[in-house]
Amino acid sequence: MLGLPSDIWVPIQLTIELAAISTLSLLVVATPLAWWLARSRAAWKEGVAAIVSLPIVLPPTVLGFYLLILLGSDGPGGAIASLWGARTLAFTFTGLVIGSIVSSMPFVVQPIRNAFAAIGDRPLEVAATLRASPRRAFWTVALPLASPGLLTGAVLGFAHTVGEFGVVLMIGGNIPGRTRVMSTAIFDFVETMRWRDANLLAGGMVVFAFAVILSMILLEKRFARARA
Repeated sequence: MLGLPSDIWVPIQLTIELAAISTLSLLVVATPLAWWLARSRAAWKEGVAAIVSLPIVLPPTVLGFYLLILLGSDGPGGAIASLWGARTLAFTFTGLVIGSIVSSMPFVVQPIRNAFAAIGDRPLEVAATLRASPRRAFWTVALPLASPGLLTGAVLGFAHTVGEFGVVLMIGGNIPGRTRVMSTAIFDFVETMRWRDANLLAGGMVVFAFAVILSMILLEKRFARARA
């Protein structure tokens, strides 16, 4: 497809699929979590925020190691996998999705939390005076006002999933057609001296990274003009 050999095209397709599923899952999980972190007055909420942010500072091999234990046959992942007759979630596409969600979580939660915090109390108080329930105020007031943060979080989550290497290699290995994504394919091509194929994928990821950064800059300028 597109004139590319299958061992190049398949990792690209798998990476896009992984990033899309992980990003959608992250938005579902991160949005209510970010709302709670932005609005809650619980004394221990910053502890939760610190746990969510751990993947930013932990070496990917450390995070991948503990995820491998959790997803392996002796961990909760093995118990879940046994429901459909499998032994483990490690070295599977499902395991890659779970690992990507965990490793990308802070890159999605933080922008959304900041967007919710920037709303302030006034719009929600106005919605309350109009007899809007808290749930209705969240969907009709808070989410639309925080949409720039949600968009930023989605872009960052997608981009981080595409570029992740350490966690992916630890919990997914490098199985062709199943867990070999672009980052691990590049590693494999370099090891086997396939410099042209490695350069093709690496160059594509450089272009993608540039497009993401440029998009973020332009979006931030647009949102700044809208706020002004």
